[in-house]
Amino acid sequence: MYRCLELAKLAAGFTAPNPMVGAVLVYQDRIIGEGYHRQYGEPHAEVNCIRSVQEADKHLIPASTIYVSLEPCAHFGKTPPCADLIIANNIQHVVIGCRDPFVKVDGKGIEKLEAAGVKVTLGVLQQEALALNKRFITFHTHHRPYIILKWAQTADGRIGNLDYSRLLISNEHTNRLVHKWRSEEAAIMVGTNTALFDDPALTTRLWKGHNPVRLVVDMDLRLPASLQLFNRQVKTVVFNALQHKEEENLLYYQVTRDVSIVHQVTHALYQLKIQSVLVEGGAQLLQSFIDEGLWDECRIITNPGLFAHTGIPAPVLTKGVLQQQQQLAGDTIHYFVNPAIR
Repeated sequence: MYRCLELAKLAAGFTAPNPMVGAVLVYQDRIIGEGYHRQYGEPHAEVNCIRSVQEADKHLIPASTIYVSLEPCAHFGKTPPCADLIIANNIQHVVIGCRDPFVKVDGKGIEKLEAAGVKVTLGVLQQEALALNKRFITFHTHHRPYIILKWAQTADGRIGNLDYSRLLISNEHTNRLVHKWRSEEAAIMVGTNTALFDDPALTTRLWKGHNPVRLVVDMDLRLPASLQLFNRQVKTVVFNALQHKEEENLLYYQVTRDVSIVHQVTHALYQLKIQSVLVEGGAQLLQSFIDEGLWDECRIITNPGLFAHTGIPAPVLTKGVLQQQQQLAGDTIHYFVNPAIR
């Protein structure tokens, strides 16, 4: 099962909205096949695993055990049901990391296997399997995207200059890591002032990977069309209080002023089938997610050698539990999780 998880991670950033899944076929303690779901729309892990078996070992498939990090699907989607494939290959034992909460699966794959006389062992490395697909699991169990907050701050807790002029805090190595983070999420979000004064592209230009959907809050639609966010090169959603319309790669999503914007955004992202979002600023937007308790992870980059003495204060994280600390070319990165929703 560790190998299943290891294989599944190879597709990080490429399978959404599908989960990452790895599969290993074992005959008498010898791996004869392995595979993983490489990209959305392509064959699932079980298919690639069985296809990988060498011709000389194919006769061993019915006598083998298949290990899968997530419950095999039982429905027709982009590909046929993997439970049917396992049954068709007369595999008699399936070991599963965790159950799939997606409504079209959610135990149906296990039921189909057991109804065909297949032995099913469930819950092997379950916590690790759940953690691997935390975005997918959160989306289908809490009906909202997995929310990651991120900001960079000076040693004295400032994230920008008071006049919104550019303050370079993190180094080039950390910036590249941030672009890797972007490639792993379905969407990236900023507030009005960040979009207006920083004019960010919000792409993964420093890392090979897909560009996330760009999200911006602009209640009064005062952001100029000349901003990089509106270049139509990446799908962009503008949350506003004035209109709801869709253009080429640009969606104006109307919200109201009398309801929490973060709750409306998370509801909208669920409706848009966006499973995860990286919130990059600014301070007011980040603090709104913190105050509402609507966040799963928080990643804070600190330049310990930079003191601003004045500027925009960093958000105040409450109730976060430190999971990890990382040093990267002089920057310090703290990784927190929200204990209220563990």
